[in-house]
Amino acid sequence: MEITLIRHGKPTFELKGKAKARDVCEIIRNYDLSGIADEAPENAKQRASACHVAVCSDFIRSLESAKALGFADILLSDPVFREIATPHFKQGSLTMSVNAWGVLLRCLSVIGFSRNGESLLMAKRRAQVAASTLIDLAHEHQSVLLVGHGFVNYFIAQELLARNWVGPAKPGGGYWEYGVYRYRTT
Repeated sequence: MEITLIRHGKPTFELKGKAKARDVCEIIRNYDLSGIADEAPENAKQRASACHVAVCSDFIRSLESAKALGFADILLSDPVFREIATPHFKQGSLTMSVNAWGVLLRCLSVIGFSRNGESLLMAKRRAQVAASTLIDLAHEHQSVLLVGHGFVNYFIAQELLARNWVGPAKPGGGYWEYGVYRYRTT
């Protein structure tokens, strides 16, 4: 059995510029509604072609990426595979770069901040459910491709490794990067 975790292509919405705390919600919303702006590289297409079925999150960038990898029919599109929901404030005039907001809010999620998003603990619990779903699909179809997102793919990979699967510690955080996980029989 085999599970491939691949990150989606480059989104059409770019995370750049400066933003006030109260604007972060809108930035996240626009990012989550964006499609992809690039083509899948040949190595990613080749890896995807070795998989029997594809699943992805329900975000447009994930769905479009699965199609760009050659899957016209996606077996499952589910919110369980979504990127970790960035916690954020809905008010405030503090202004920082969008990148600084991303770093700050991710750091806050590590210590439990989850307002309007997910804490690290919540994300890890969801990754456990996602890993179980992928394992069930691998039992049924032998080879599964998840077209997911950087952080959630990392946590799913950690869960697979903890469940006797073999593969890289990090599946790849760049666009179209992937990791392949194989079940280790004992």
